Amino acid sequence: MARVTSLRPGRLKKKFNIINRETAYDGFFKVERFTLTHDRFDGGTLGPMTRELFERGEAAAVLPYDPVNDTVLLIEQFRIGLVDKDDPWQLELIAGVIEDGEMPSKVAMREAQEEADILIEQPVRIHEYYVSPGGSSEKVHLYFARANLHEAGGFFGLGEEHEDIKVHVIETDRFFGMLEAGQITNAMTLIAAYWFREHYRSGDLPG
Repeated sequence: MARVTSLRPGRLKKKFNIINRETAYDGFFKVERFTLTHDRFDGGTLGPMTRELFERGEAAAVLPYDPVNDTVLLIEQFRIGLVDKDDPWQLELIAGVIEDGEMPSKVAMREAQEEADILIEQPVRIHEYYVSPGGSSEKVHLYFARANLHEAGGFFGLGEEHEDIKVHVIETDRFFGMLEAGQITNAMTLIAAYWFREHYRSGDLPG
């Protein structure tokens, strides 16, 4: 299956050709194995080569902010990817997988209720990005939303999904201090935190 990439204006179009595609693993996650060739920058062809793709789909994540109490909400949960790297209990954004036909903003609103028992106002788009395109298809839709966090806190998570979530309500100044001290180490939270800090300090937070 040959395909021409859709590139930004002014760049030469390049092609890739999928010779074979198979499922290498299908469990909690899915891994596909490709045999393919693709155009080289010098005009030749690279490959055939074999590449594995970690199929993760798309997710929506949201940073809730309470302007009355000047606080943000993060959740903490165990992450298997860090058992050999760092503390696997990560402070991060509320987030959830987008199922077929779902709007990312609606997923952010749903996950806010499931993971923190809060209602958020209409989420405002921050950005969308691919997590690790060298080996994964995962795309994250990032949002900011205003919320009443006065009574937020506690433990949440769906038992059938083996979730164990602790909610943290953090003063904005402390949140920025954590950012500057390197205490936030996952991409979605870092991106949202830097966006939030820029708009907070310039006085132009949406909503």
